[in-house]
Amino acid sequence: MRALNYLEFEDRVRGGMVTATRQQRTALATTDVEVVESPWRAGNPVQSLGTAFAGEGYFADYDVAHCNLVGPGSVAVARHAKRNDIPLVLHAHVTKEDFAESFRGSTTVAPLLEPYLRWFYSQADLVLCPSEYTKGVLESYPVEAPIRPMSNGVDVDSMAGYEQFREETRERFDLDGMVVYAVGEVFERKGLTTFCELAQTTDFDFAWFGPYDEGPQAGKATRKWVNDPPENVTFTGFMEDKRSAFGAGDVYLFPAKVENQGIAVLEAMACGKPVVLRDIDVFREFYTDGEDCLMCSTFAEFREALERLADDPELRERLGENARETAEEHSLERVGDALETTYRELVEG
Repeated sequence: MRALNYLEFEDRVRGGMVTATRQQRTALATTDVEVVESPWRAGNPVQSLGTAFAGEGYFADYDVAHCNLVGPGSVAVARHAKRNDIPLVLHAHVTKEDFAESFRGSTTVAPLLEPYLRWFYSQADLVLCPSEYTKGVLESYPVEAPIRPMSNGVDVDSMAGYEQFREETRERFDLDGMVVYAVGEVFERKGLTTFCELAQTTDFDFAWFGPYDEGPQAGKATRKWVNDPPENVTFTGFMEDKRSAFGAGDVYLFPAKVENQGIAVLEAMACGKPVVLRDIDVFREFYTDGEDCLMCSTFAEFREALERLADDPELRERLGENARETAEEHSLERVGDALETTYRELVEG
């Protein structure tokens, strides 16, 4: 069986949807599914005009189409699939809710996105999404298509050897003691203000490993904190090897306001790091406060959690070990099996 696994603008977009798509492909490599990454016969839409005129077709051959973004290329794939009775899977990495507070103007645009997402996702034979929480969001639009939650998973193998980066990275960014850290793009939806204000009230070194916008597209909070960070906060910018972040950091702090799952949380857990999260629906779905993480609702609770972890190495170790077990439940082998089963259900009817 040949399956299209498509992420348009793959060389230009960044963030969790890129990681999720690449993890899908890695997961499918362990199955009998042959993955096609581009829907275009000649590899891109312009050159494929030539194959179309030559009578060889505009689209590549595949038995099921799986799209991971919501732009014009994915719309074209969806229309082609519907015209040719090819089962169509649309993966909901983007919602109105998680679009807000990401870049300048995104909160204003977010409500306008809902009608488009409702129309786009409703074309699918099946919508996949990372969590039951996201399924509920899509049903509230409402999306008129079957919706199935499926974990993005975590590529445990990609984290192997993270320990070797510890001293080099800590020296590079002048980090010392119990380092509180986050990984990923820097913007307000991910709890940027809480992260920085917590740093202002503690003596720990804080580090946020990940890219950030500095131009006019950057959100107000991003411009504020990146341009004038607290003395004990470091914004590293893009890291060539994400293992550097997980090697250098000690406590993963993620006070995100909205998430569909949060792959970096699972990556931290796979490294056996204690994790501190905001107490929101999607995290309660996957994790248990006091067992594999600490969940906080207020600023005071976040600060108390960090102080507890600093004072109690045994708590850090216990949470980290339990977190590693949780991450194993989201292995890519399980993701690959689930995707292959899903594709076969659709193809075989």
